[in-house]
Amino acid sequence: MAHFDDIYDIAADGYGIITAAQAREAGAAPSELNRWCADGRLLRRGHGVYKLARWVPTPYDAYAEAVALVGDGAYLHGESVLAMHGLALVDPRAIEVATPKRVRRRLPSWVEPVTAPKGERTTSYEGIPSQRVADAIESCAGSVMPARLLEAAKQARGEGLVAASEYERLERELA
Repeated sequence: MAHFDDIYDIAADGYGIITAAQAREAGAAPSELNRWCADGRLLRRGHGVYKLARWVPTPYDAYAEAVALVGDGAYLHGESVLAMHGLALVDPRAIEVATPKRVRRRLPSWVEPVTAPKGERTTSYEGIPSQRVADAIESCAGSVMPARLLEAAKQARGEGLVAASEYERLERELA
């Protein structure tokens, strides 16, 4: 039971999601994960990704789960970053997750892996690895109306998600 308490604490910090690697670091054996799935405490969501069965959902759960399903080094990208922050009125059909590695595992249809651009700066919002908001706005220039992106930049600046210099650069590029 002590191992499950540790697993629960880790998962609670990660929107109800825990990976097999995190469980191993906490001292839980793979057989314990299987047992907890069998008795209904965990739900297997994908290869090496588990979710607490009893978890109060938050608006960020799907984003955290998508990044965990894609694997190490993955982060939110493009329109998904804007959607997570409620910017530019975007509603992507799938959560776009960038990764530096090739993804061979089977992913649900609502997760779309993309190749991570080399040297892209990343950060973490609400504990979820992500492309920086300014870079996400810039990367959506071809798929989202410029007026919406400009409004998203203004809103992001007001919320402190974009620095003044980044806002000025986006304003010049989107005008």
